[in-house]
Amino acid sequence: MKSAVPAPGEAKAKIDFRCLTEDCTGVIEFNLREIADRDFQAVCPVCHRAYALDAALRDKLERMMKLIEALRNSEDILGDSVVSVNVAGGEVRVPYALLLTRLNTLITLNLGDTPTDFHLWVEPSSPETFR
Repeated sequence: MKSAVPAPGEAKAKIDFRCLTEDCTGVIEFNLREIADRDFQAVCPVCHRAYALDAALRDKLERMMKLIEALRNSEDILGDSVVSVNVAGGEVRVPYALLLTRLNTLITLNLGDTPTDFHLWVEPSSPETFR
C-alpha cells in the first residue's frame, strides 16, 4: 500500500468536489494518493457525509495520478513545448507548462449515478520550468 505522503520529487495533487447533500455547502478534498488506501473514505467537513469510492472511480483517479506523474517526469520536454493558437495576423504561442500550472483542471466522473466535477490542484512545476 502506497503512503499518502509523496516522496521527495514526486508529484503532489489534491482533488476536491462539492458535497452532494442537498443544502450542504461543503467541499470534500483529499490528496489524490490517498485513494490507494483500501479503507479510504472522503468525508464532508460540513455535514459529515461519507463517500466511499467504488472500484471504477478509484481506478480512474489512480490513472489520473499516473498521468500527473508522467507529466511531471516530462517536465523538461514540456518546458520546450508550446500550444499555438491561430489569431488574426498570426499566432500566439503559449508555453505548455504555463497551461498546466495556470488553468483549472476539472474531471467529471460519476459518484453513484450523479455526474460530479472534481477539481484537480497540482503542485506548481519547479522554477526551472519558466525560463
